[in-house]
Amino acid sequence: MLLGARQTGKTYILDDFCRKNFENVIQLNFFENSELASLFQQSLKATDIIEKIELYFGKKIEIKSSIFFFDEIQECEQAITSLKFFAESPLPFKIVTAGSLLGVKINRMKTPFPVGKVKIEYLDPMDFEEFLWATDNTMFADAIKEHFLNNNALPAIIHNKILTLYRQYLCIGGMPASIKNFVENNKDLLLSDSTIKENILTGYLADMVKYAENMDAVKIHQVYRTMPAQLAKEQKKFMFKIVEKGSNAEKYQGAINWLIEANLLLRCSLVNSIQIPLNSYIVENFFKLYLSDVGLLTTLSKLKYSEIMQPDNMAFLGFLTQNYAAQALVANKIDLHYWNSGNKAEIDYVINTTDGLIPIEVKSSQNVASKSLSVYVGKFNPKYAIRISQKNFGLENNIKSVPLYATFCINNQL
Repeated sequence: MLLGARQTGKTYILDDFCRKNFENVIQLNFFENSELASLFQQSLKATDIIEKIELYFGKKIEIKSSIFFFDEIQECEQAITSLKFFAESPLPFKIVTAGSLLGVKINRMKTPFPVGKVKIEYLDPMDFEEFLWATDNTMFADAIKEHFLNNNALPAIIHNKILTLYRQYLCIGGMPASIKNFVENNKDLLLSDSTIKENILTGYLADMVKYAENMDAVKIHQVYRTMPAQLAKEQKKFMFKIVEKGSNAEKYQGAINWLIEANLLLRCSLVNSIQIPLNSYIVENFFKLYLSDVGLLTTLSKLKYSEIMQPDNMAFLGFLTQNYAAQALVANKIDLHYWNSGNKAEIDYVINTTDGLIPIEVKSSQNVASKSLSVYVGKFNPKYAIRISQKNFGLENNIKSVPLYATFCINNQL
């Protein structure tokens, strides 16, 4: 079962996988044809369902050489439940599933979810490494990983060239359709179609209406639309008063949870103690939220590409950078936590690695002066610290300098 936000390429990837690896692909799309749900009514016994599918397609299905692809499965709750019976069948059924808002659906199912019978994977928007692959810059991706490991600076001319590509990524983002259009238009920002991301956002807002109760949909809309204002303020902690004056967690927490379950927002939780496991030290109602894709944030914020490529206002570049870093860490399956000591210091991310709990500070420019990291290091003495910025690779005073474009190299195996 492949989970992820709409338009991240779930259907494309699974369809490609099926056709390259199996002689026969039986694909059921419950959104395109809602009547297919009737095949899963009355009986959820695997053989009964297969008989109905065979009648529908008018042919016998050779189970051993076939794979079933249930697409937009959120539209048929019985199909989700049936996966338990397919898994328990003695016949060698092979099934992959995908759908939009599956995270929301799973948490609100009226029938039992097949716990333990389904392997769940997540598909995030494409990260910067994948952007480099797509734009025929694989050599850069390989060089970045090599220099991340050895901490040796890249030649300045190469470093600056990759920083330009990084700023292009801030504009385009990681949605496959947006990157594909960028490549098809000779990687020219002026020629690329920015309405692709606008249409994706419109689809997200439409889903909020379709898959949420009326009053909840209004709250979900309000939270999502005010995200640029949340991120643009100096204090990045999520503030309910920005969504609605006088509002509180009780009123909007459900809407926030919905957006997180839908993979549209990423949550970064405050921890009050630097101990393992970090999740045990989360401070309730103190958190930051980021969009699942920095390109969508660029569009939602109505920023022009020229303003990002040649920024005069470093303030908005700062919140794009923070969102980019959060997105890159989540793509590497890292839980997001941050730490502060009241008004004295704040660390953007604390991650659990094989080297222990490592602090990460994110800067949008080459100016890396900050007392927060010094406060953290003095208090907790980590094995080393990471500073993400426009500066080149390096290791000095036990601080590992990671260029913004190399954030994708950070993982919990450090």
